[in-house]
Amino acid sequence: IRDATDADLPEILALLVDDVLGATRDGVAVESAHLEALRAIQADPNCRQLVAVESGAVVGCFQLNFLPGLSRRGSWRAQIEAVRVAGRRRNGGVGAAMMRWAIGQARERGCALVQLTTDKRRLDAHRFYQRLGFEASHEGMKLPL
Repeated sequence: IRDATDADLPEILALLVDDVLGATRDGVAVESAHLEALRAIQADPNCRQLVAVESGAVVGCFQLNFLPGLSRRGSWRAQIEAVRVAGRRRNGGVGAAMMRWAIGQARERGCALVQLTTDKRRLDAHRFYQRLGFEASHEGMKLPL
C-alpha cells in the first residue's frame, strides 16, 4: 500500500467505475479536476489517496482522512472513503489488508475511532466491514449539491 501518484489516476478511476453505483457517477477519462483533487489531497497532511499494488498493478484504492474534532474529548478520527478492489482480486484479502493498514495508520495518529460510510445498496460491502469489526451505529445522510 502506497500513496497514489498522478500516473495511478487511470487505474484508480477504472476501479471507481467498476461497480453498478460508480459507473453511474464517475468516468474513466482523467480530467483536470481529478489532477487538482489529487494534488489537494497530496498537499494536505491529513489526507491520503492510497493504492494497493501487486506485481506492479494497482489492485485497490481508498482515501484516508484524519479529522480533528471537539467531541470525544477533542479526539481525532480517521475516515475511510472510496474503497475499491479490482473485480479479479475481490475476496482475495486485498480489501482486508487495506483496511488493516488504514486502521494501523489511525492508531499511529492517535485516532479514537475509524469511520466510513457505505451505500445502503452495497450489501456485500456491509458484510465485509462487519467482519472487520465495524458496526452500523449511525444513519448517514448526504445532500447532493
